[in-house]
Amino acid sequence: MAESSWITAQDGVRADARRNRERVLVAARAVFAEHGIDAPMATVARRAGVGVATLYRHFPTRDALVRGAFAQQMEICARALTEALAAPDPWQGFQHLVETVCALQREERGFPAAFVAAFPDSTSEHAQSRRRAEREFMTLVRRAQASGALRADFHPSDLAVALLAHCGLVTALPGDGAASRRLVAYLLQSFRAGAADEPLPPPAALTLRSLPIAADSLQGRRSPRT
Repeated sequence: MAESSWITAQDGVRADARRNRERVLVAARAVFAEHGIDAPMATVARRAGVGVATLYRHFPTRDALVRGAFAQQMEICARALTEALAAPDPWQGFQHLVETVCALQREERGFPAAFVAAFPDSTSEHAQSRRRAEREFMTLVRRAQASGALRADFHPSDLAVALLAHCGLVTALPGDGAASRRLVAYLLQSFRAGAADEPLPPPAALTLRSLPIAADSLQGRRSPRT
């Protein structure tokens, strides 16, 4: 083994181990984007060019790998929530949060499934972070409702449904930013109290005839003839 591979950083992690970990994370994001977050760990290892044992040494569980792969995106979400709470206008804060999460769903193809699939809670630390985020989001919701900007009947599950819908859109149309932005604008308008007066972004170049739905998948959903 080359001598340089034994050089350690200040945190004590060997340089070759650090490189392997980064290769695994890059490969995981690519594999998750192509095959979903349930893709075999062995597939990630092959894409990264490392052995399965090396992958498990860095990420002993799938949850740990998913969290590692999308740690940066989750940090951005957490920061957006903090900024939303600090915003003088609660509605602007709410809007900023929704747009940030949806932008991440649009930009990182593997992230939507990880986010809407109840991001793994396998560790007590992560579970505590999730509960704290949920409490802070409810604080933001109450402030926006008290200001009269957010619908009084808005429920946190409404955001989950919206993110799931947006997830489906960006999964089917990963390169259509126009469709994504227009849907997000529609969703935000539906959350706002009173009439929706703000103009929507330009429409997507999409027709019902061009929907990316496989014919065989539709065939499979039809009831068999009797």
